[in-house]
Amino acid sequence: MSDFERHAAGKEARRGATGRHRTQEAERREDMLRRYLGAVAATSSTAGETAREERTAPVRARRRTPAHPTAPRVGDVMRAPAVSVPGDTPFLEVARTLAHEHLSAVPVVDAEEHVVGMVSESDLLAKAAVMAITRRPGPLGKLKDRRLHEKSRGETATTLMTYPAVTVHPADTVADAAWTAARSRLKRLPVTDYRDRLVGVVTRADLLRSLVRDDTEIREEIESRILRGEHHLAPDAIEVTVEGGVVTVEGTVDVTLAPGLVESIRAIEDVDDVVDHLTGVT
Repeated sequence: MSDFERHAAGKEARRGATGRHRTQEAERREDMLRRYLGAVAATSSTAGETAREERTAPVRARRRTPAHPTAPRVGDVMRAPAVSVPGDTPFLEVARTLAHEHLSAVPVVDAEEHVVGMVSESDLLAKAAVMAITRRPGPLGKLKDRRLHEKSRGETATTLMTYPAVTVHPADTVADAAWTAARSRLKRLPVTDYRDRLVGVVTRADLLRSLVRDDTEIREEIESRILRGEHHLAPDAIEVTVEGGVVTVEGTVDVTLAPGLVESIRAIEDVDDVVDHLTGVT
């Protein structure tokens, strides 16, 4: 990973912290974001040289294979039905919909439920901001400002939306959708069928939860499936701690059992490394 990639990933992860003294929740969110970025970057490694050149997130040791038949799919984690607005929905009604549904953006659909764009809080705030300013950009005004004023004249979802919409399909892998969301810097992605009709929506949080389990869930799988299930060990025979995907195991175990036990843990999805502090006995 380059210095630029480390800086970019660190800056993005630190946005959850609001002060010098970070809370435990802020640190947890930061760690989850780092692991999410790692999963997204790992996915991009399968997309060829073009995607590899565009990648900015750090690559972790774990690799995922999006085409694998057991890989989680967007259809498994999407929210359905999805809230949407027709293209002729007035500006204020769009604002009410976002507020009522606690959404940051909503798909805009035509009469056949085809997704034609997305209208977001940013689009509405831009219009409200321009409406509040009496002056208009002069001949030397920035092109971006002039475009903003032009867009602010819109009164419906269609005239205010951002288009074309970035969409995913139910059969797409969660990892691919995460990469799409990361590259597009979008928090919500409309999910469409093969006819481009809206069937659901998937959020960045949905993708994160599917891609990356937290440390507690990893420890529970190790204790139940590996220790008690595969190796028939007593619950207190081995002490397992997990921090940021790194598993530490301590305790006394049969010397012939230790290597297989460590490798079984290392093979678990979302385990980045295993620190072996086991003591082998004959």
